[in-house]
Amino acid sequence: MNRLTKMTAAAASLAIVLAAVPATAGAVLDRVMAAKDLKVATDANWAPQSFMNDKNELDGFDIDVAKDIGRRLGVKVEFVTPGWDIITAGNWAGRWDMHVGSMTPTKKRAEIFDFPAVYYYTPAAVAAHKDSKATKLSDFDGKVVGTTATSTFEAYAKGDLTLDAAGAPAFKYEFKPKEVKSYANSTTAFDDLRLGDGTRLDAVVSSLPSILDAVKAGYPIKQIGDPVFYEPLAVAIEHGDKSFNDKIAEAVKGMQSDGTLSKLSVKWYGVDYTVVK
Repeated sequence: MNRLTKMTAAAASLAIVLAAVPATAGAVLDRVMAAKDLKVATDANWAPQSFMNDKNELDGFDIDVAKDIGRRLGVKVEFVTPGWDIITAGNWAGRWDMHVGSMTPTKKRAEIFDFPAVYYYTPAAVAAHKDSKATKLSDFDGKVVGTTATSTFEAYAKGDLTLDAAGAPAFKYEFKPKEVKSYANSTTAFDDLRLGDGTRLDAVVSSLPSILDAVKAGYPIKQIGDPVFYEPLAVAIEHGDKSFNDKIAEAVKGMQSDGTLSKLSVKWYGVDYTVVK
């Protein structure tokens, strides 16, 4: 074979290879589809969204949502459980591909992440020890309040929450704490609250589903007042792969259309949080 023939053959082979690669393929989607493995970051200690069950397996609403996204993509799902502050810092460097852990898609976070789809809306509320004499949210003025670090709950407690995502209703600040203590997750905050009214905390700001789940689990706490804000919650990926973004968006849209998301919400919360009330 002479040089020209070799070059022609090589060009033809390259054309065949390129034709086999989708025009919209991106690096993350390519890696996921080639390995048939989708690495999902979530929380291991935030029931009923995500938690370790009696079989020492991750379970919960977010877990079921992630698994169904994987099923629709035709890949298996592998979970990792880094800290919330590590997830929201970005620079994932391929350690995981996607986050399904009830993240609010704010403008600040959009500097780092793409949000392919909002998959439910949840109320945030305030819990106190069952012995607390508080009857209204303003009773927590000047008190010590616990929240999850770098969360919208923490931002609310500190008076600097911005909910700029589509579908987020307006809200107002109902109290001004003396001190805001930040925790790795809501469960560890509830652990301090359960020690007694005012022992370490006077209240905790968290998702209403998590508060209700803690009550169901035997924590001596109670909700005070109405929810303080409602937030849309989304799947998150890092910038840079539109085709991956679109694939996830398509999967979640399918879950909304066929009723899967509504069924999962009712399964875990007893309420359909996938639509704005």
